[in-house]
Amino acid sequence: MKFKTWLRPGMMIKRWIIMLSAGIVITSLSIAMGLAWIYRNYEFPASTTSFVQFVTLQFIPHPYREIVVLVPGAAFILVGLFQLSRSLLSPFMDQRTGASGLAELIATHRFGAEPELRIVTIGGGTGLSTLLRGLKQHPVEITAIVTVGDDGGSSGRLRTEFNMPPPGDIRNCLVALADSETLLGELFQYRFDTEDSSLNGHSFGNLFITAMTKVSGSFEQAIIESSRVLNIRGTVVPSSLENIVVAAEMMDGRTLYGETTIVREQARIKRVFLEPATAEAYDPAIEAILSADLIVLGPGSLYTSVIPNLLVEGIAHALRFAPGERVYVCNVATQPGETDGFTVVDHIRALDEHCGGIPFDRILVNSNLAPSVTGIKPEWGVAAVSYNGLGEYEGRVVVDQRDVVNPQFPLRHDPEKLAAVLLDIGGAESGRVEKVDHRMARRTAGRQERPQLEPATIGTSNAGDRPAVVEQSTGRTSLNDSASGN
Repeated sequence: MKFKTWLRPGMMIKRWIIMLSAGIVITSLSIAMGLAWIYRNYEFPASTTSFVQFVTLQFIPHPYREIVVLVPGAAFILVGLFQLSRSLLSPFMDQRTGASGLAELIATHRFGAEPELRIVTIGGGTGLSTLLRGLKQHPVEITAIVTVGDDGGSSGRLRTEFNMPPPGDIRNCLVALADSETLLGELFQYRFDTEDSSLNGHSFGNLFITAMTKVSGSFEQAIIESSRVLNIRGTVVPSSLENIVVAAEMMDGRTLYGETTIVREQARIKRVFLEPATAEAYDPAIEAILSADLIVLGPGSLYTSVIPNLLVEGIAHALRFAPGERVYVCNVATQPGETDGFTVVDHIRALDEHCGGIPFDRILVNSNLAPSVTGIKPEWGVAAVSYNGLGEYEGRVVVDQRDVVNPQFPLRHDPEKLAAVLLDIGGAESGRVEKVDHRMARRTAGRQERPQLEPATIGTSNAGDRPAVVEQSTGRTSLNDSASGN
């Protein structure tokens, strides 16, 4: 039994021990008071005086007399309670599975089973909700940190009219984590489509969160209450509570404001930034990052979903010192208007430049390109993300190439495949995944050796750059001079 487990708040053990102890003390005092009264007021026969003096330990001076009585009395109580509990509970303990002790069984009954893994996901849009649908099928503790830069559609109208963070990406994550995505989930995702109505384009979930924000008095409380309504398996938190605008400096010198405008222009992006630049992170998001076993960035739009979260003041700093394994899930296909022509190394470079260092320990890349050959049509204007140029980050990033693509829709990850791979990575802490001290040392060395990269090189990796080799047994990529293309 673990003593600390017994002392855990909420075990409902300490209160009864205290009450039992108080009852024993009070009862003992009352008996002592009664015996003292009898001793003072009753004349014992001369023949029994010696016996009474012996029984009451009159031959031992104070306070040793009390100690002689107290020690065996307390021992009898403790041993008796222990043996009584053991006798009563032994039939049930014999039926338990596993090697859990009584303290662990009670803790599980009070608080639920301890999660196998604490996972934090950071992103937004369709990519994040896809990942959450896969993760919720497993016994892990999930915290989704969601971007609040959306300014289009229903979310954009609500954030403007009610001066609140956009609820759209939050809503999608809540529905993705819902215990059962049935009628209530469909209700949250229902979108009004009557053209003459002022509700046209709004989703019910967005309106619900907006109304809950006004009723509860805060956006964060609205998320908590909505989580209860949907009975979600996890926690959803915004990266910030401030009204953030995502802006982009384009390669042609223009500066565009708003996610919708940036994507619509379909021009090459030099960098993105936030207004206000000093937007502060939501404290529970920071706490989740620092206590996570596995931190997952993406999948999702690189410049409008993933990077904006990392630009919130405090998020990148927390990632730098987070002890958990940090994984970036690279998109399986390019995105028109954001990552046209991007390779894996272009995604790494963009994150490296925006965060002042690579904010992850490993990158998860799709290895199954077969669906993209037949499933991606030329008129879509997208392509599978290739691996050219990975040698540039040799020694700084571990590359895992796994089959994580959805074969029916090769522009997206398969939620079950992706979740299984991430759980494999997170569950290998004692083996394939580095120990915390080794990981922190490599991060420090990587920051010291970080080369100066030109922003203009984004999206221009050459096919002749050093490729990567996959170790088929683990899916990990080794970067070396003699590697042949995969």
